Amino acid sequence: MASLAFLLPGGFIFLSFFFISADAATKFYQFNIQVNNVSRLCHAKPIVTVNGRFPGPTVYAREGDSVQINVTNHAQYNMSIHWHGLKQFRNGWADGPAYITQCPIQSGSSYMYSFNVTGQRGTLWWHAHILWLRATVYGAIVIMPKPGTPYPFPRPAREETLVFGEWWHADVEEVVKQGNSLGLPPNMSDAHTINGKPGPLFPCSEKHTFAMEVEQGKTYLLRIINTALNDELFFAIAGHNLTVVEIDAVYTKPFMTSAILIAPGQTTNVLVHANQMPGRYFMAVRPFIDAPIPIDNKTATSIFQYRGIPNSVLPTLPHLPSPNDTSFALSYNQKLKSLNTPTFPAIVPLKVDRNLFFTVGLGMNPCPSCVNGTRLTASLNNITFVMPEIGLLEAHYFNTKGVFRTDFPDKPPTPFNYTGAPLTANLGTTKGTRLVKLTFNSTVELVIQDTNLLTVESHPFHLHGYNFFVVGTGIGNFDHNKDPAKYNLIDPPERNTVGVPTGGWTAIRFTANNPGVWFFHCHLELHTGWGLKTAFVVENGKQADQTVLPPPKDLPQC
Repeated sequence: MASLAFLLPGGFIFLSFFFISADAATKFYQFNIQVNNVSRLCHAKPIVTVNGRFPGPTVYAREGDSVQINVTNHAQYNMSIHWHGLKQFRNGWADGPAYITQCPIQSGSSYMYSFNVTGQRGTLWWHAHILWLRATVYGAIVIMPKPGTPYPFPRPAREETLVFGEWWHADVEEVVKQGNSLGLPPNMSDAHTINGKPGPLFPCSEKHTFAMEVEQGKTYLLRIINTALNDELFFAIAGHNLTVVEIDAVYTKPFMTSAILIAPGQTTNVLVHANQMPGRYFMAVRPFIDAPIPIDNKTATSIFQYRGIPNSVLPTLPHLPSPNDTSFALSYNQKLKSLNTPTFPAIVPLKVDRNLFFTVGLGMNPCPSCVNGTRLTASLNNITFVMPEIGLLEAHYFNTKGVFRTDFPDKPPTPFNYTGAPLTANLGTTKGTRLVKLTFNSTVELVIQDTNLLTVESHPFHLHGYNFFVVGTGIGNFDHNKDPAKYNLIDPPERNTVGVPTGGWTAIRFTANNPGVWFFHCHLELHTGWGLKTAFVVENGKQADQTVLPPPKDLPQC
């Protein structure tokens, strides 16, 4: 058993973790609850944390384990936790997004997340899934293979988890409220972090830096997670190459690279061989942005330090790609391929039952209460998603009428030159809680098309409850006649979060074999809040084991 706490001034959220491993052993953990002030970025401030730690503790499990997580909320905010990348088969009640699969856990109330870890191993993560609280409420999930099952790559001498984040000096919820009142994006973050620390390059008299000690000649596995709210990030280690071996808890064909690109919501495992002259080398992250949008462009650093080297030795910086290096980003993503072996096959749907085409749009709507008189908005197929007042899964399960509609369009109502000259019109954007209904076990192809409504921009999309295959991507407008012929249907990368390139498109395929209601949204918190989201209603199958499980007795009520 393990206890965790999300902390605020005057309150906390308490969690208990129970792990039952595949070999029937029970693991016990105890985490103390305390109010926490974090001062590692010049200015002390109370934040929502887990167990007084930032980032929160890593959750360790093994493929085949059952997990129960009891959450008791004593904070001033309502809360829900999403276990990002866990498929939660038939069990959306444990998925976590507020008002999608559950009502949030009210202050003073409890909820038990219960789920099985089935058919998955690798690096995932957990985070708050309400408001902007995942700015500080997040942590890693490490799922080990079944006992006796080796990695499909050389066993590393040690593993280390690197969690990238964003930091605001102010209360992030107040920052968001201020932006909304103006009708503008909230102020950008003040820093990036690696394991909660910005590193010595940050302009602050207090230097807080994560350091990893290594031995020359040994190989290490880095489990890398991008928890940032709004920034894609480049990562590199000075003087060392990285070998990518896994993305989003799926093994890949290994390839060597000088740097990686990781979007918000994604995870990447890399091997690094400590084969350089013993010294101190910076590990560094900074944003990738190839659109004319202001971002926090500060570099966060940590240290890759060889054993026996004193701290007085100055580290060297890596050669990161330039912030707008589109060619590196596209080339890197093209190298990602599924391992596709008999043990780890890539079962790509070859026949498609349902073709979907979603356009991403940004726009401005009138806002009489806003200082500027307008408010930024976002849409899929010209529909800005409106969050319901009760959980969509509960409404679906109990057939509650009037909560949502299942007439989300398969394609945009008005075709246009999506990536042509900049456009300012909303093209008739409407608001609504409209979902896509899918037949159980049907195969789906979804093409996500960026547009130049207001501006082109990269969008990392996350699908809850599923992995999918990224069968194609390109720049410009998707050509329904020519582009499918270029798809990779042999070993495409399998993910749960994919970046749609700036001014381009991405095609994904999956089999709708997990019944329930599953959120689909841009993982840029800014765009999600503006309405860049929808959900899939996957119908029950005919067999008893193809239906949504009954809801737990302690399911939160709105």
